[in-house]
Amino acid sequence: MSEAPARVLEALRRAGDQSISGAALSGDLGVSRAQVWKHVEALRARGYAIEGERGGGYRLAAAPDRLYAEEIRHGLETRWLAKTIIHFELTDSTNREALERARDGAAHGTVVVAEGQSAGRGRLGRSFYSPAHLNLYTSIVLRPRLDTSAAPTLILASALGVAECVAAELGDPSRVEIKWPNDVLIDGLKTSGILVELGVEATRVAFCVLGIGVNLNVDPGDFPDEFRGRATSLSAALGRRIDRADFARRLYGALEDVLDRHAEGGFEAIRPGFSAFFRMEGRRVRVQDLDGAESEGRVDGIDLDGALRLERDDGTLERVLAGDVTIVKRGEAS
Repeated sequence: MSEAPARVLEALRRAGDQSISGAALSGDLGVSRAQVWKHVEALRARGYAIEGERGGGYRLAAAPDRLYAEEIRHGLETRWLAKTIIHFELTDSTNREALERARDGAAHGTVVVAEGQSAGRGRLGRSFYSPAHLNLYTSIVLRPRLDTSAAPTLILASALGVAECVAAELGDPSRVEIKWPNDVLIDGLKTSGILVELGVEATRVAFCVLGIGVNLNVDPGDFPDEFRGRATSLSAALGRRIDRADFARRLYGALEDVLDRHAEGGFEAIRPGFSAFFRMEGRRVRVQDLDGAESEGRVDGIDLDGALRLERDDGTLERVLAGDVTIVKRGEAS
């Protein structure tokens, strides 16, 4: 949105339930009343319900269910995250958009958000189901001071931020779980996936793009067959619709807090919070690595570099840095 309509929108927000005259808007903004009318029409075209007619007063009756930058910024309390917001109605992948901008020098904390994705991506080359106007699909440019060896802990920090935000919405942290390394679950069903992609210089991270998808308002019955029965949404868990812009604001705030603590003290600084949502320890899991090889054992914990510790049946410990983890159900054959 250009600056002038945005200023009209802010003036209408400040007026609350009261109407504000075209003359007052004209004087406040230093534009003609005809220009005020033009800007109001531009806002209406974007879905804002604005009551009033030419020559009369205006009142903001309702805002659209869109992740516009002006909607997310309204009430945003972050210091550095999401100060620049790039919005798409539809894109193939917010991560691809953010990677392009990161390579072009986009600032730390720049956010890309989309109403829908045609080719949303998850870890290990998987797709991420991304219907429009229902969920949150966002990617964040980060420029951390971090060695590449510690980069895997960024995804764990991000998972903590998402888990905290989801738990706050639910009002019941016991229903929320982090499945190593990048999934957030509600009642054992996936509601969020996280993808981190890096740009490196020698042994240092030059930039990274943190991609997050959160199922907010999608009906679980509408998931493709490959996801049905394994995924859910926050609205399904709560029985009510989720305000997407409000959730985005709170998520960016939670992420900023966690990422600041991670930047200061590494994974050790956020381990207590992470442990509160990590319930895999002691459970039997099967891990498939990037080459397709499988191993099985009991989870012994998480190392400071983000590796999953796996205790094999012969008592040896295996460190897993990347792979697909499946919980082995009791009685399931190995």
